[in-house]
Parts: sequence; C-alpha cells; structure tokens
Amino acid sequence: MKIYKNKNVYEATVERLNFIFDEFDKVCISFSGGKDSGVVLNMAIDIARERGRKIGVLFIDLEAFYPITIEYIEKMLTENEDVLEPYWVCLPMESPNSLSYLDPTWIWWEPEKEPIWVRPMPKNKWVINLKNNPFDFYKENMPFEEFIKYFTQWYGAGAKTAQLVGIRTDESLNRFRAIGGSQRKQENHYKDKSYSKKIDYNCYNFYPIYDWTTKDDWIYYGKYNKPYNKLYDLFYKAGVPIDKMRVDEPFGNEAKAGLNLFKVIAPDLWVRVVNRVSGANFGNIYSGNKIMSARYTLPKNHTWKSFTKFLLSTLPPDTAKMYKTKFIKFIKYWQRTGCPMQDDFIKELEETVPEDIINTHSFSKRGKGDKEVIKFKRIVDEHPLDRKQDILTWKRMAMCIIKNDIICKGLSFSITKDLTLRQQKIMEKYKNL
Repeated sequence: MKIYKNKNVYEATVERLNFIFDEFDKVCISFSGGKDSGVVLNMAIDIARERGRKIGVLFIDLEAFYPITIEYIEKMLTENEDVLEPYWVCLPMESPNSLSYLDPTWIWWEPEKEPIWVRPMPKNKWVINLKNNPFDFYKENMPFEEFIKYFTQWYGAGAKTAQLVGIRTDESLNRFRAIGGSQRKQENHYKDKSYSKKIDYNCYNFYPIYDWTTKDDWIYYGKYNKPYNKLYDLFYKAGVPIDKMRVDEPFGNEAKAGLNLFKVIAPDLWVRVVNRVSGANFGNIYSGNKIMSARYTLPKNHTWKSFTKFLLSTLPPDTAKMYKTKFIKFIKYWQRTGCPMQDDFIKELEETVPEDIINTHSFSKRGKGDKEVIKFKRIVDEHPLDRKQDILTWKRMAMCIIKNDIICKGLSFSITKDLTLRQQKIMEKYKNL
C-alpha cells in the first residue's frame, strides 16, 4: 500500500477513524455500493464493533442500479445489523442526465412514472419512500447532493456528528476540489484535520481515504478478505481498467461511458432503462465515441466561438438559456474577478496571448497566497493550456454543450437549485393536460 508519513494509508486511516469515533457522538456514512465507500464502511464497521457503537448508513437508491449492486448493499446491511442504523432512501430526487439535450435532468422514483420504473420499489425493512418519509428537510425532487448534506444534521439531532465520505483525491479533479477547497479555509476544518470539512456548527464531513489509490482499495479487500461489490469482477472480465470502473449514477458525466456494459450485464433491466430515461440508448451508442468526448474536433470553416453559438441555436430554448446563463457567469468571473495561476502557466499565457490577459500582480488569498491573479480582457478561442488549467476559452464552453454537461462542471460549476425549479415549473405548466 501507499506509504504516507512513514506509515501506509491503511494504518493512517485506522488512526483517522479512531480519532473521529473519539471526538464525535454520532457517526454516519454515505454508502453507494462502490469500492471507495465500501472500504470506508467496512473499516468503520470493525471499529464500531470494537467500541460497541452504532453507525448510521445512508444509501440513496437511484432506481437504475445493477441488481448485483443491490445484492451487495443488502448483504452489507444484513450481516452488520448489530452496528448499523440503515436508511435505504427511495425518495424522488433530481440528478443530471448528460445523455439528452431535451431532458437534461431525470428524477428517480417519480410516483407518476411507477409503471415504467426500472426496478420495483424495494421491499426490505430499511426502505424509506413517500409513504413513510421521516425527513422533515426533504423537498420534492431536491438534488441528492443537498439531501446528503441535510441528512447529517437530521441524523445528528443536535449531537456532534461526523459523516464519513469515501472520496479519493486521485479519482478526479472534482473530487480533489471537494477536499482541496476545504484546505484553503482552515476555519472549515475540524481541529486542523485537512481531511475534514464543516457542514454545520457541530456537523463535519470526513474523507478518511482521501490519499488512497485504486490499487490500495483492492489490496485492502484482498488482504483483509472484506466483502465488495461483485460488479467489479464483471467490469474486469469485460476489460475495463481498474481506475475506470465506476458504480455511480449511470447517466452523469462520469459514469455514462460505462452504459454500453449495462445492456450486457443486465439485459432485462436495460430494456427498462431505455424506456425510462431519455437518451439512454443514444448514450450507449455514442458516449464512448468522439462525438461526446474531449477528442471532438472543430468542424471545417468554424471557430470555437462560431461553433458555440451554432450549438446554442440548435438547443431547445429552455436548455439554451441554462447554458447561456452559466456561460455569462463564467465570462464575468474571468473578466471581473480573475483566478490565481501558477507561474509557469502565467508565463505561457504572457508569451502566447498577451493582448488578451491581465496579470494583476496581486496575490490570491486562497491557499498559500503565493499565486498571482489573472484576468481576461477577451475570450480566447482555444489555447493549449486549456487542457491543464481552467481558462476562459470558447472551446471550453462548446465542450460543455458537446458533452451534454448541463451543470457545466467543465467550467467548475456545481449543481444548483435552478434545475429543480425548472423541473417544477414545467410540471406545474402541464399538470392539467
């Protein structure tokens, strides 16, 4: 396993978890059935059993799950009931659908769609749905990221509460930011622990395996003979590299490339997925193709600026408006506020597009405060640096449309309430038809 400060990451994580159990009255975990949250849950179960403690386990059922993942979830909860307080949540929530320009979001467990649900409502004793919902913070079709945040506060009920999150920083840039962002503000840490982030006055997220690698995950499962989701075995047999295997919401930007395996691994379920989610079959055909990837090349006789405007003109008005709103915010940020950059990136910009940038020569207050802030006078069409650094280019905006990235994660945006409000307005408009 990876060595970190004279100890391997497993030993470091055991210390972190023991610290968390020492410090907090209640501990819960957001469990997806994936390899990372599975590591955290298995390790937390061992420590909780040694201490005679209970752990709250939140599993948000996304409806379109592989049956083998559901079997794994049930196995973990059933075999560890002595230390777990499970919450199997089947409430309607909204999530991005990167496979359809017409329906950029989808809502699982919609009551109106029950005849075409991908799976029937689970029957186990832990299930929470609209008929027995105890969560006073739940709002109709709320984003599940928001639900997870409020769940920790609800579960804690005023007590000092820690939520364990299975995120590794080498998994993706967005995951790195989830932890790296908190490192910029020490007041958001719990007792200077860089792997923590404040949620509320007495609730914190902890990322105990943030420094693990994919290899470390599988060494742990093998060495300690811990149960894992057997779906990964099927991915492996299908030739998927271990760092590309994902058990996630199947229609988001990160997981859509694996849709072509869905129809092979669960063909009966795949038929219902195609019937249920707009664009699912399109994603199955094209998500691994250059048509929806960063390898997309600019059409002849177009600049990225003209192509971005052309793409916007082809979208439904509501969808185009959502993109335009994000693009305007992105442009204003770079022109009015600017972003800190490392010296070699600044030098490259000054040598290639000096007329388009402004080096403020003022240092950012973020991080160590040792990076100068760069602003843009105009939007650059494209730049080689765009592959390494988030900068203001038309290509970056066009790629959001090409990838059907309605959230604009490629521009560093996260999911917001406007998507939920949009869905609610549409439902209200057509409810009497």
